[in-house]
Amino acid sequence: MRNDGHMSSPSAVLPQARPWHHEGGSVGILLSHGFTGSPASMVPWGKDLASRGYTVAVPRLPGHGTTWQDMNKTTWHDWYGTLDQELNALRETCDQVFVVGLSMGGALALRLAEQRPDDVTGLILVNPAVNLDRLDIKFVPFLAKVLPAIPGIGNDIAKPGVDEHGYDKTPLKALASQLELWRDVRLNLRKVTAPILFFHSTDDHVVDASSAKIIRDGVSSTYYDHIELSRSYHVATIDWDAPFIMESSAQFIHDRLANS
Repeated sequence: MRNDGHMSSPSAVLPQARPWHHEGGSVGILLSHGFTGSPASMVPWGKDLASRGYTVAVPRLPGHGTTWQDMNKTTWHDWYGTLDQELNALRETCDQVFVVGLSMGGALALRLAEQRPDDVTGLILVNPAVNLDRLDIKFVPFLAKVLPAIPGIGNDIAKPGVDEHGYDKTPLKALASQLELWRDVRLNLRKVTAPILFFHSTDDHVVDASSAKIIRDGVSSTYYDHIELSRSYHVATIDWDAPFIMESSAQFIHDRLANS
């Protein structure tokens, strides 16, 4: 049975933050939203992939889609564990699986490729986060002991009227755990051999350019396509460039399958 995250917290899940699954063909796609975000940022993309005949999973990471207080009760092990279970479920019916990640979802996708290289056919990353070049980030573990949250980072979207249905606050215990995830992923990047399609917004107000360089320099992937997005901010999956991302990723999947 798939873990849809409903057991991770007592609060009601926002209707827009519910997970989404589609049973399709023998190729699976696992999509992960980002830190403090929700499946709302990935479901439109998932539905596009489903329309192309793929089996699709868009889980809700534990602690997300309810309240930021719930998220402070979770760690990166919970978030990764959900994706790991979803990958298990997809592998039961699918011959090949591509993993897609936005922001922190990109870090989780990279870890899946590090730990389970035989189960990840390819990676599609959108503004993935594994680092921040900010001095204040070093104080997060200490601040988390005295402050529950700080102002949020969600909805960095250029297109008017679009909402990723994330939190308006950043839970600090959860943020401190995300920093631990980043360190773990950075230390093992060399284990990543899967082909990578990388989308990078040139105007991103959440994740700086350091993550892109660290990932490019760290992975062992022989295929690595870096595409810059000039019309979208951080949550590019539902921003102006979303149609382009969908078409480009579908072509990437098609080409990788043709070459396998």
